[in-house]
Amino acid sequence: MASKLARLFQFMDTLGLGERDPFGNPIVFKRITMIVLGALTYSRLRLYNKTVIKGTEYLDELPENGILFLPNHQTYFMDVICLYHIFFSVKWGFRNSLNYPIYLLAPRSNLFYVAAAETMKDDGLIPRIFAQAGAILVNRSWRAKGEDVKREVDLDAVAKIGKGLKFGWVISFPQGTTRAFAPLRKGTAHLIKGENPLVVPVRINGFRRAFDKKGLLLKKRNTNLTVEFREPIRFKPEDSVDEIMEKLRLELGLEESDGHEN
Repeated sequence: MASKLARLFQFMDTLGLGERDPFGNPIVFKRITMIVLGALTYSRLRLYNKTVIKGTEYLDELPENGILFLPNHQTYFMDVICLYHIFFSVKWGFRNSLNYPIYLLAPRSNLFYVAAAETMKDDGLIPRIFAQAGAILVNRSWRAKGEDVKREVDLDAVAKIGKGLKFGWVISFPQGTTRAFAPLRKGTAHLIKGENPLVVPVRINGFRRAFDKKGLLLKKRNTNLTVEFREPIRFKPEDSVDEIMEKLRLELGLEESDGHEN
């Protein structure tokens, strides 16, 4: 009887029953959303296309919180979905591989990603569902409804991201848009100086060729999707905003242009 109770409590812990993330969302719903989305998208990353991963050895010893992943940006959703798949796989001990979808049975729950509120709220049902998988919604001050704008900075954004960092790993796209050749936004450097996270730059490529802009529809099959995790960086308090920006540009290969597709 005792062993059966122990297994029951272990199962409840795996699902996160009764737990909530720092934004008040039930962990169990978040994990269920991750499992369903993972199952629906696995074939697009592993069967219809080939995902080539490098650098997950850098993730093995990372702490459970305070990690900021900074990828370049090519699609609204598939960039994040692919990173989630990789994080789940690494949790199960698999390196540089999505070959074993058993990792979807117990996904990592302390994951968050920064997303534009308008994208997640105004683009239909699928983005609203995907938002339950850890979206930190922010209002962009420079872009709205596909057009360049100028409006007040979302002062709550940094606080929200900081709250996510205290609980787990956060994905943020420093370009703030999927537009090719887009520059980095200085807000990322200010975030780094304010929160002092361990920063992991991530180079991605091939997603713009394989998927539509949202990352939901296939455009071209048999595409190599590349994801390369760079060595984690702990910036110094005395590093200037410009120095941080220059380092990130170098690590993300933006000087070479992320618009180039292999």
